[in-house]
Amino acid sequence: MPRAKEDGTVGKALIMLDIVAAATQPMRFNEILAHSPFPKATTYRFLQSMTNQGMLSYNVDNQKYSLGMRLVRLAHQAWQQASLAPIAEPFLDQLANQVDETIHLAQIENGQVLFIDKRRTSERFETLAQAGRVAPAHCTGVGKAMLAYLSPERMAFAMQRQTFIQFTPATLGCAAALQQDLEAIRKEGVAFDREEHENGIISIAAPILTSKQQVVGAISIATSTSRHSLEELQQYRQPLLHAASQIGLQAELWHFPTHN
Repeated sequence: MPRAKEDGTVGKALIMLDIVAAATQPMRFNEILAHSPFPKATTYRFLQSMTNQGMLSYNVDNQKYSLGMRLVRLAHQAWQQASLAPIAEPFLDQLANQVDETIHLAQIENGQVLFIDKRRTSERFETLAQAGRVAPAHCTGVGKAMLAYLSPERMAFAMQRQTFIQFTPATLGCAAALQQDLEAIRKEGVAFDREEHENGIISIAAPILTSKQQVVGAISIATSTSRHSLEELQQYRQPLLHAASQIGLQAELWHFPTHN
């Protein structure tokens, strides 16, 4: 759990929200306390403040906390204002229909991948990536596609946040191996997930860039190894790059925040 002492009261409150949001179901106070880095009294005080502000909801019958409706409204507004999803929607639909494979749309936050939209055209396989989920950047196609185009300062920041956990035998295990892959991505314009995050799942990904080569997100075409080989993913290169360029153009027209 991240520390919040430098961020004061706001940072502590956000940690409470993170704990509740990370749970798969509403939580009792003792369950939250077990994950809280703060003393019991401090944890209770922040939960009460978040509840009073509508950021959390408290059910008196089962004595459990869940995310509040005010937070849901704010999340909806953030989705509209700070997410690529509304801009990218028609291009994702078009690409999914064209290639008949799973499409992922992602952005990078604090060095990690945030999946913000998905198109699933086949029931024959599923990927871990779902809208709203966070994944490592070092072992995902979209993550590597975005890392490759960050400025040196943001790259250094993002690299410090990679754990290099070995999810599969193909996962890149160190910064040097990742840097080598990123150099190839900058030359080729696309990234590949070679079963690095999930066994049996591969993808080809492209960064979504502005005309100044500033990255705003990434898009990938994912499939299973039972359907295609890595070499066969090359057939999707041009449709993928076209969709990424169109989304980048629209993002620039709408003055979408960049990661330079």
